[in-house]
Amino acid sequence: MHDIDAFVRRYITIWNEPDAHIRRQAVLALWQDDARHVARTIEAVGHAGIESRVANTYEKWVREKGNVFRLRDGVDGHHDTVKLRWEMLPASGGEVISVGFDFLVLGGDGRIRTGYQFIEA
Repeated sequence: MHDIDAFVRRYITIWNEPDAHIRRQAVLALWQDDARHVARTIEAVGHAGIESRVANTYEKWVREKGNVFRLRDGVDGHHDTVKLRWEMLPASGGEVISVGFDFLVLGGDGRIRTGYQFIEA
């Protein structure tokens, strides 16, 4: 991976993106065609599934509840993997509501093959 920081910024930004067309383009750019994004109770497969997952997250947590996702700390990567921590908090400021850890396995083209998400708090 050439620029892990730029990659992670793009990854975090997609979850806050209000424009459906921009979100769609970001999904195509970040994930492989048959990629998976999995959490404890959710598994999104392929571009359509991941786009739906991102859109649903945006609608519930950002648009409806007025929160924002941002990078927390702990970005690292090697051997086609990336780990990052993020947090969700009110866009207007205030206490952190949730903290998560994502572990991304990349394909040979540098796009996400599988993303594993863990909610820490």
